[in-house]
Amino acid sequence: MNLQLIRNATMKITYAGRTILTDPMLAPKDAYNPFVGVARNPTVGLPFATEEIVSGIEAVLVTHDHPDHMDAEARRILPKEMPLFCQPSDEAAMTTAGFENVIPVETSRTWEGIEIVRTGGFHGAGKILEHMGAVSGFVLRAEGEPTVYWIGDSIWCDPVKKAIDDFQPDVIISHSGGAAFPGHGFIVMDDIQTLRVAKAAPESVVVAVHMEALDHCGVSRKSLRERSDRESIPSSRLLIPEDGETLLF
Repeated sequence: MNLQLIRNATMKITYAGRTILTDPMLAPKDAYNPFVGVARNPTVGLPFATEEIVSGIEAVLVTHDHPDHMDAEARRILPKEMPLFCQPSDEAAMTTAGFENVIPVETSRTWEGIEIVRTGGFHGAGKILEHMGAVSGFVLRAEGEPTVYWIGDSIWCDPVKKAIDDFQPDVIISHSGGAAFPGHGFIVMDDIQTLRVAKAAPESVVVAVHMEALDHCGVSRKSLRERSDRESIPSSRLLIPEDGETLLF
């Protein structure tokens, strides 16, 4: 398995010989209005040209239909005939966007020898949760490959704990940027919750993404590493890739 972080939650994951693009946000730097009035989004550019990012992908996997996970540029340039896996509530939006092979994952699907299992999560707590809507995570399993649990846009909650307990993943991908809106708590994990994931799964490697790309994400790679060092989580168990970096498992 190879995991290349593109930016935010956009990754190219090569798994069981297939290459999957996740949560494609492909617009250039400053293309969209701020989320919280701090800066235009994305706050950083792509590490590669979009042609290089799209090259070689064979499927798309989307956790939820928010603009930092499936943006207008991705809708424009992604091949419309390519399999696109999503949560059932987003099927209509993806079809309306012109995608011809939308595959909703209610519980699980198998594609090219890869089992894709949908998991739950909470995109915040309290009143903000009603506004943020449904989100999903996914587990990938295939013969000869590590079991991967991609949490998606969720805080630490019972569905996340249950997925860790049920699937015993080798690799956990956490959205760790501490995104928040004024007057509300976090809508994805911050540094403290990311380390909670690592402690709840001591046999897993945690990969922290969804950082330093949006104006409402306040947790930096540096601050997450500093906290993990203070809490004796070794760098071998918490990987914090830079945009464009490839991890090999």
